[in-house]
Amino acid sequence: MFPKGITPEGLNEFSINTLVSHIDIEFTEVGEDYLIAKMPVSEKTKQPMGLLHGGASVALAETLGSVAASLIVTPKGQFAVGLEINANHIKSAREGYVYGKATPLHVGRSTHLWEIRITNEAGDLVAISKITMAILDKK
Repeated sequence: MFPKGITPEGLNEFSINTLVSHIDIEFTEVGEDYLIAKMPVSEKTKQPMGLLHGGASVALAETLGSVAASLIVTPKGQFAVGLEINANHIKSAREGYVYGKATPLHVGRSTHLWEIRITNEAGDLVAISKITMAILDKK
């Protein structure tokens, strides 16, 4: 599904000086049809009560879904933009890392739908998100 030669290291380098690097999201795995990244639960990603901020979880989900869609369509002379994202927050996190895994639910000509499952280090589900991406032609 993804072009050959895509590596976590390349995706991390591409993300320097963006929100992704500011909140320390790090791509860790590129599978045949999935993408994984981790994000620390730290002062950058917590809300005032000391819990992982829901917006940080959504930023992780948006990053994974957007990058995954872009990897598929960029070689075709297209680009992906977010249309809608939602998230359900299941369990809190106070420390360590959370891991997001993006997998496709629908990869169409004009839209993609990606599911992003966010888990803690023990593998417990912290949040689940879905993002709809519009696929547009470059002009």
